[in-house]
Amino acid sequence: MTSRIETARAARQAFIDTVDGLTDAEFDHGTTLCAGWSPRDVLAHLIGTSEIGRYLRAPWRLHKINAEIVAAGRLRDRDEIIAAGRRWAQVPDRAMAGLLLGDVAMHHQDVLRGLGRSRDIPPAEEAAILAEGMSLTLQKLQPTLLRYRVEPTNGIGRPRGRGIVVRGTAEALGLWLGGRDISDVEIGSVRPA
Repeated sequence: MTSRIETARAARQAFIDTVDGLTDAEFDHGTTLCAGWSPRDVLAHLIGTSEIGRYLRAPWRLHKINAEIVAAGRLRDRDEIIAAGRRWAQVPDRAMAGLLLGDVAMHHQDVLRGLGRSRDIPPAEEAAILAEGMSLTLQKLQPTLLRYRVEPTNGIGRPRGRGIVVRGTAEALGLWLGGRDISDVEIGSVRPA
């Protein structure tokens, strides 16, 4: 059985392999599903999550902390930030490995989808993307799961919420719940009681 640490490490390494394989133009200026962030910026953000104390001490400053981390990442040479990413990929924090798996997997999809690419997503990562999307709706105090019932169509995760049915893969639903502008979810009618 694969441990949470091994799963988190594999997800991080896969992300680093993806961004390392981009052209310089894609790396520095490519579109992602994170508004205003290039793949370089997403990488800087993910490396920055290893400084979890910053986030825990001031959770109300989440966006400002992210902006500071991304700005600092823009000043780093590509080889330097990729090397830092490879070090980050090797040592996921034991306590946060499962929690941050969703962030890593979701941001991997942000980069790939933004560049018009795809990959086979390991089931553990896809489940983590769905959980991350649900978590983001709660963090933002959005009543999404009171208005919508999300129903995964690929056997990963279980239906959650109530109201208008939204169907799609667990990955697509997680991205949609996380506020990404994607078109591969099907928004239907109110589920019968």
